[in-house]
Amino acid sequence: MATFTIAKLVIREVVRRKLILALLALTVLAVALTGWGFSRIPTLTQRGVPIGEDQVKLIASQLLILVMFMFGNIIALSSVFIASPALSGDLESGVALSMLARPIARREYVLGKWLGLAGLVIAYAIASIAVELVAIQIAVGYLPPRPVEFALFLVGRGIVLLTFALLLSTRLSGMVGGVIALVLYGMAWLLGVVGGLGATFGNETIERVGTVSKLILPTDGLWRGAVYHLEPAIVLAGANAAGPAAAANPFYSPAPPPLAYLVWCVFWILGVLALAMLSFRRREA
Repeated sequence: MATFTIAKLVIREVVRRKLILALLALTVLAVALTGWGFSRIPTLTQRGVPIGEDQVKLIASQLLILVMFMFGNIIALSSVFIASPALSGDLESGVALSMLARPIARREYVLGKWLGLAGLVIAYAIASIAVELVAIQIAVGYLPPRPVEFALFLVGRGIVLLTFALLLSTRLSGMVGGVIALVLYGMAWLLGVVGGLGATFGNETIERVGTVSKLILPTDGLWRGAVYHLEPAIVLAGANAAGPAAAANPFYSPAPPPLAYLVWCVFWILGVLALAMLSFRRREA
């Protein structure tokens, strides 16, 4: 019961700081600008002749991946931003002392923080993705083949970063933990590209680097799963025909992640959350 009470307090605190309001305002601006951009696609011409409907949808599908890459980074940055000071900030301000003086176990305190923050990330991610897809549907009449699956993968990536940042928050200040989480997030994406280059040139050692990075911090692996669910069949067929060379493209995935990898991601989140509880329990307030 205490866990859910803490989760509610977390949500109220974030709303009180007007972070949600700022994100919503920026999201509306981004949706308006991207919606206008998509609406201009049907006006494109090729040698003076308007492009056909199939070309419009093909261009829209590729532009959508870039737009959703932007939204995915917003979700990732927001996850780190709200989680990195979640515990360290409470310890520094003395809020944790007053809360833990009550009959609340430290693991309940950490779990409550995680649930509240995860709820905010999930709500924002689903709402922003849904609004953007509706705007694109209105602008050009295009929807990706599997939008629900895409949203789940993007939400999963946000939860991975949130959980990792919360673990760092048990030992480091908000600024230090946030910087570390963001740097490792960028490195994981870059190593994923490097692994793709290894697959392109048949270098197993370099390819293995990308595979290991997806296991240590599974953000890039989840992004590849998200990309796959945005790609129409014609793009998948064309890229598969290109062979291994397409593997180096960070905005393309030939297949969804295997079930074993998804199971690993779930256990990764649970394991890191358990480490956060253990670390916070052993830290002196």
